[in-house]
Amino acid sequence: MQNVVYAINGPVVKVKDTKDFSMLEMVYVGNKKLIGEVIGITEEFTTIQVYETTTGLKAGEPVYNTGSPMCAVLGPGILSNIFDGIERPLLQIEKISDSAFISEGANVSALDEEKEYQTEIKVKVGDHLKGGHIYAECQETDVVRHYCMLSPLLEGDVISVNEDGNYKINDTVCVIKDENGKETELTLCQKWPIRQSRPVSERMLISRPLITGQRVIDTLLPIAKGGTAAIPGGFGTGKTMTQHQFAKWCDADIIVYIGCGERGNEMTQVLEEFSHLIDPKTNRPLTDRTVLIANTSNMPVAAREASIYTGITLAEYYRDMGYHIAIMADSTSRWAEALREISGRLEEMPAEEGFPAYLPSRLSEFYERAGYVETLSHKEGSITIIGAVSPQGSDFSEPVTQNTKRFVRCFWALDKSLAYARHYPAINWTTSYSEYVDDLSDFYTKNAGTDFMECRQAISNILIEENKLMEIVKLIGSDVLPDDQKLVIEIARVIRVGFLQQNAYHKDDTFVPLTKQLLMMKVILHLYSESKRVIAQGNVVNLVIKTGIMEKVIKMKYDIPNDKPEMFDDYIKEITDVLDNIKSDDEWRAK
Repeated sequence: MQNVVYAINGPVVKVKDTKDFSMLEMVYVGNKKLIGEVIGITEEFTTIQVYETTTGLKAGEPVYNTGSPMCAVLGPGILSNIFDGIERPLLQIEKISDSAFISEGANVSALDEEKEYQTEIKVKVGDHLKGGHIYAECQETDVVRHYCMLSPLLEGDVISVNEDGNYKINDTVCVIKDENGKETELTLCQKWPIRQSRPVSERMLISRPLITGQRVIDTLLPIAKGGTAAIPGGFGTGKTMTQHQFAKWCDADIIVYIGCGERGNEMTQVLEEFSHLIDPKTNRPLTDRTVLIANTSNMPVAAREASIYTGITLAEYYRDMGYHIAIMADSTSRWAEALREISGRLEEMPAEEGFPAYLPSRLSEFYERAGYVETLSHKEGSITIIGAVSPQGSDFSEPVTQNTKRFVRCFWALDKSLAYARHYPAINWTTSYSEYVDDLSDFYTKNAGTDFMECRQAISNILIEENKLMEIVKLIGSDVLPDDQKLVIEIARVIRVGFLQQNAYHKDDTFVPLTKQLLMMKVILHLYSESKRVIAQGNVVNLVIKTGIMEKVIKMKYDIPNDKPEMFDDYIKEITDVLDNIKSDDEWRAK
């Protein structure tokens, strides 16, 4: 008997009196064959969430089962592509659609099935292959080599092999036979369920930072390769801009950008910017090592929920090749809102602020798929997840932000007042934190300088002390403070403006290597120690300010090129000379 639609409630469809479906099975709904997934089974009803708009769908239309879960197609052609939340290529859909919007039931293969790749076969007849074993290679883009790996679910002996040559993704390149005698043809692509994490050989200790070139992050609030971070911030605080800087400059091999529920015009801007960005490492378009998943707020809400899993599955596939992946999820709040809407349609009991009770477990399922691992092919790879959170009214006490804090070890709180003051990145150093500092200290000591961690701690202490002093200043003003405390406030200003604030449009300031970050800290701390010395000799802090040396130190981020670290020695000498020859107030007046 044909299964048919019994009830429709937005993206939620019910089928009555059937035992033909299994949990999390992918199905086709209605005459247009809309893509859906089984999310609930009872004695009477099978509940399906549909990943396309159900406008025009009627009760009585057929529902077809596929017998397989919701899967992502993995193979060459993923990079440089733009997908929707269920891995349909938007550029291909645009060609067959009558309008600017995606037509329902658009049946387009995820990857280009006609493009040929120059392929090298890496196995021979008689080889025994296990899951993760590489059996073929091809050049996917100019900067990324694609390794075709045996699915972790398969194992067997190679019984036939084709010659090296040009192959399409569905062409057979070799055949294996398992211990039961079943033969499997291996092509350049495979499928994997998006809600199931890909297995690894071993999860490794996190010990290397993801270098971003952003001083407030690399120095004060570092994130590790394989780590997790949240960027919460209200409207206009720079979440997307910060993630753009990451995508362009962080030392990940591949970027997966998930635009989850963002406004259409903002996503369009992202797509246009990414297509024009030149990768500073390769001088090639950044899209050569980027995959974009665009799921705007006017797209079906259920596909928004799936987009997160699609993105992390693509990332795991490239991680298994031995690459380091950075995922930008913008934003997980919109994803949580999709969960809330579907939960409401299912008439589930709401928890805090209407979100479903399983919100924390879903967030943890996503973030725990990050990590630094040894792959099944015994390579090292990592996935770093950086999730933007958009709390309404910049209220960090709301459920998505609070639950995200439970599962991430790095929290970069964006501050509205900093953003409005044009201080970028607008990360508030007092409310943000990173739990990776101790894990990464050995790396910084070996690769940036033996005194890097010591200088970082000194800079942090000054900022903490300034924060305490500003509470006093707000109550009774700065005039009552002794000169040594006034100096702390002035040095903290040098740190804030000269070190933490960065200009994305300046050729030297947009990305700063760790060695220069250390030298900048040393100059600031030298200025602090020398200023304390002359104040202890009886000079007032205003005399130090009048020398102009603080303004000069603030501008060193622009005045000293990244490739001329020797210029910092001149600054240290000049600070000492200027403060040794400090003039009294009478001398200033005479001058």
